[in-house]
Amino acid sequence: MKPLLLTATSRTISSAPFGRRGDDIEVRRIPALPTATTMDMERPTVIALDRALLQSVGSDLSRVSELAAVAALVGLGDVGETEPTDGFPIDSVCCWVPGDAPAATMIAAFRGAFRHAVSLTAERRARNDAADRARELAELTAIGVALSTERDLHALLDLILTQARRLTTSDAGSVYLVERDENGTANRLRFAKTQNFSLPNLPFASFTVPIDHASLAGYAAATGEPLIIGDVYLLPDDVTYRQNRSFDDKFNYRTRSMLVLPMKSHRDEVVGVLQLINRKRTMDARIGSSESVEREVLTYDARCVELTNALASQAAVAIENGKLYEDIERLFEGFVTAAVTAIESRDPTTSGHSSRVATLSVGLAEVVDRVSEGPYRDVAFSREQLRELRYAGLLHDFGKVGVREKVLVKQKKLYPQDLEIIRHRFGYVLQQSDLEYERARAEFVLAHGHEKYGPTVARLGAERAARRAEMQRFLDAILKANEPTILPEGSFDTLHEIGARTFVDFEGNERPLLEREELQFLTIRKGTLDDNERREIESHVNHTYRFLEQIPWTRELRHIPHIAYGHHEKLNGGGYPNALQAAAIPVQTRMMTIADIYDALTATDRPYKRAVSTERAIDILHMEAKDGMLDTALLDAFVQARVFEALHA
Repeated sequence: MKPLLLTATSRTISSAPFGRRGDDIEVRRIPALPTATTMDMERPTVIALDRALLQSVGSDLSRVSELAAVAALVGLGDVGETEPTDGFPIDSVCCWVPGDAPAATMIAAFRGAFRHAVSLTAERRARNDAADRARELAELTAIGVALSTERDLHALLDLILTQARRLTTSDAGSVYLVERDENGTANRLRFAKTQNFSLPNLPFASFTVPIDHASLAGYAAATGEPLIIGDVYLLPDDVTYRQNRSFDDKFNYRTRSMLVLPMKSHRDEVVGVLQLINRKRTMDARIGSSESVEREVLTYDARCVELTNALASQAAVAIENGKLYEDIERLFEGFVTAAVTAIESRDPTTSGHSSRVATLSVGLAEVVDRVSEGPYRDVAFSREQLRELRYAGLLHDFGKVGVREKVLVKQKKLYPQDLEIIRHRFGYVLQQSDLEYERARAEFVLAHGHEKYGPTVARLGAERAARRAEMQRFLDAILKANEPTILPEGSFDTLHEIGARTFVDFEGNERPLLEREELQFLTIRKGTLDDNERREIESHVNHTYRFLEQIPWTRELRHIPHIAYGHHEKLNGGGYPNALQAAAIPVQTRMMTIADIYDALTATDRPYKRAVSTERAIDILHMEAKDGMLDTALLDAFVQARVFEALHA
């Protein structure tokens, strides 16, 4: 681009060779002084500043000083003026030449001015380059931070592609990830992510390509070297790789320029390939017709390669970290699964309870995340917090491994062996009754013969039958009382009547028909456990907490022990193990409590109780909320959103 000389229309500048040749410089006459913002910043420009041009700005000499920052100003006097007059902005010009100065003086002054204009342009370019470098460095730093904080591999790949396309103004791009065989050898690339600005709604289908020299991505992965291609349709015959044109043919697209970069880890291992397509003049241009391709698409230059290489290095580390994070998550998921399996193997009747509680708790949290009114309108849960809640739900009952198995799986109020003892006792009493009947009948015959034998035997038989009926009634009452109830209900008058009866054992000792401990178990009003057993069961939350506290949780999962610990606490302080009040119970724990109670009520796999219907379970939950035990707002959200239906999805 030729340097430019601007002079007033009224001024005649000699065609003296300011450059090496007469046509090295473009001379343009102007009626008024331009503004700095209208100047071509990339073109060295000299302005012959005379009184005519000065008059065009009036008293606003700031325009002159602004111009001096982007162009070289040569002060031109009128004929006879040997020095600048008052009011001439001498500080803004690089030199001053009298109007009748000799040609040699004029040439020397303007050549010096052009050198100054070139230096201004070079300085401006250097300053712009420095600013661009600083901006690019800041962008790469910001991208690095964003990549290092993203844990989800799918989102990470999307971020890598978005930033790489933005830095290079690319229309499209793809990411391939290295896959390894069972020996750990990298042998193929997985097409993992794609973006296309001109075709935003493309269907995605994953596939693999071998790591060899046949494909562009395979070549970059195999050699570890980038490919910079001006037009993939014009590849030389001596290269081994070729572009698959099926995509272009299918979607009427034209792939032209490409940049294919291997993404290498800090160990210099290729972890994937970043492929950028069709660098454009402007980011928002769409590539459609062949004309738009010719007009918009550029070749990737060295600066694009440099920037993308820097991003690819960061991306490789981020991908490795993302894969490592996924591996750790799979490992931890396996540990949690094993822990839940261990719990359920001790109590098969509750199989699936932990996963259902986790599902309901997370489902309720997602509902709360969307509410726009009420006490939880400002509560929001991140993806990490939902995962934290899910793990807490899965592990909330792990402490049951520390509870005696017979207590853990107790199905009735009496243990089976205790009920069997009662049956034997009643059998013994009935046998004793039969013996008494036979003895009384024999003694009557010996004492009275057959006189009045019939009526006496009838009376004795009736007494025996009444005794048998009473014992059967007692046994039926015991069997009925032995069944657990969900809520406190019924009376135990018959049991106390049985407890007051005695019999004589085979050693001649008088003993109660129901032992005090047996009566204590049978008169349990709710469930199957007495106070001691219930305390033992309740201790599982302490076991859970102590176990979970031993795990070195990540920062995102550090609240799991506390969330799980309080799932039996009640807002009114009536829960266990610490009788916490509402303010001390986290919202995640409140949600888990609702989920735990609902599943306990509706589960069909617990032989020690009958499952209740969804409607009945909700009624019971509302009763507990009314009594101040459960969070009413959370329960309303649980019911209104029908979170429980997630168990049947």
